[in-house]
Amino acid sequence: MNSPVSPQVEQLAALLLQRQALLATAESCTGGMIAAACTDMAGSSTWFERGFVTYSNDAKTDLLGVDAALIRQHGAVSEPVARAMAQGAVARSRAQVAVAVTGVAGPTGGSVEKPVGTVWFGFSLPGQVLTERQRFDGDRAAVRRATVHHALQRLLNLLGQNPDA
Repeated sequence: MNSPVSPQVEQLAALLLQRQALLATAESCTGGMIAAACTDMAGSSTWFERGFVTYSNDAKTDLLGVDAALIRQHGAVSEPVARAMAQGAVARSRAQVAVAVTGVAGPTGGSVEKPVGTVWFGFSLPGQVLTERQRFDGDRAAVRRATVHHALQRLLNLLGQNPDA
């Protein structure tokens, strides 16, 4: 059964094609859902380069080059790790643009500092890396869906604001 292609993905594809740029994803808490949303679109190989599912800390280090000391110092769900994931996705692919997500989808794993629903995002665009933290409500599925939606929407906004990206 085919999933419907989201309007966000259609717009993202148009922006990336216009810029002749490729996208890579680096996903932890979403387990590849952002990549899946992108590749639901026929012809996505013209703008989607690859996706890294780096659920474990070792995977973040092995596949994306995230320094293990950074993870030990800040935790996997942190601004420095999201930034490093986004940078690693670009460095270890042919993409010029990357989105990275690392978070606590729940229902367990949260803490006072990082409650369930906390997600850090990293966005690597030519010449800049941006990060942000969001907190989503709901169960595991809702947090993961909200993360995918936010990642795609924010990437759209960033590419739309930066014609050089």
